[in-house]
Amino acid sequence: MNFDELKTKIGSGLLSFPVTDFDAAGEFDRKSYAKRLQWLSSYDSAGLFAAGGTGEFFSIGYDGEYDDIIGTAVSNAAPGVPVLAGVGYGTRMAVELAKRAEKAGAAGILVLPHYLMFAEQEGIIAHMKAICDAVDIGVIYYARDNTRLTPQSLAKLTEMCPNLIGYKDGIGDLQLMVKISTLIGDRLVHVGGLPTAEVFAQPYLEMGVTTYSSAVFNFVPELALRFYKAVRARDAATIEDLLKNFYLPLIELRDRKRGYAVSMVKAGADIVGRSAGKVRSPLTELTGEEREELSQLIAANR
Repeated sequence: MNFDELKTKIGSGLLSFPVTDFDAAGEFDRKSYAKRLQWLSSYDSAGLFAAGGTGEFFSIGYDGEYDDIIGTAVSNAAPGVPVLAGVGYGTRMAVELAKRAEKAGAAGILVLPHYLMFAEQEGIIAHMKAICDAVDIGVIYYARDNTRLTPQSLAKLTEMCPNLIGYKDGIGDLQLMVKISTLIGDRLVHVGGLPTAEVFAQPYLEMGVTTYSSAVFNFVPELALRFYKAVRARDAATIEDLLKNFYLPLIELRDRKRGYAVSMVKAGADIVGRSAGKVRSPLTELTGEEREELSQLIAANR
């Protein structure tokens, strides 16, 4: 699909960010990952993001493991559902990974934050342009942590890079989002990308952000889709019920320790019988008591 078609597709529904499967020895489990993608692909989603933040991009091997993960995702995604691959780190590594993702069949790239250092606007623009120039597939910029473009810088980048198709917000600054959506308009597809993005889904929809990344899609896909449809339909009663009884308690659990935004999702997948193995260090697992809390929360809302 061309860039406009890819933008339209991504903005048309909920986005799936699958966890990455590891076996008992901590190695990539291709067979288990393929089954996971086939299962998730049986539910309606507008795009599948392989090796994203929830997929532990930061702990995936730079050698053939990365290529194997992207290739497996492409081979097992539902027909018509584009696979977008996470890239990151410094510019040279991000460019190399983007090229490898394109070769593996990815329809697009999600650029996660560069490594460690804060950078000036000119540096981030140069970083993004190098990645866009390296591939002929769509690119989405992920604003969070140490990479934050101003609306003016983002507008400049859209002029320089025809294949820059999206802006994913992981900052949560509503004023900034209003500025960006007003200035950029539909030149980019706007994606909600905060941890547990559902909490921001209502106000973001009013700014034209029609989609978001759903981590809970990994273990309660029916619930995730029910909430998404309620947001799009502006079904206030359903939204309030799910926020109160599921999402807000889930956030309370997630915020107890750093890294639980991923660890909790893998624990949830295990609880519903779709284990992806443990997280890789430096992330840590939920405690037994926390797993039990999560299990009860899932059971009460499925």
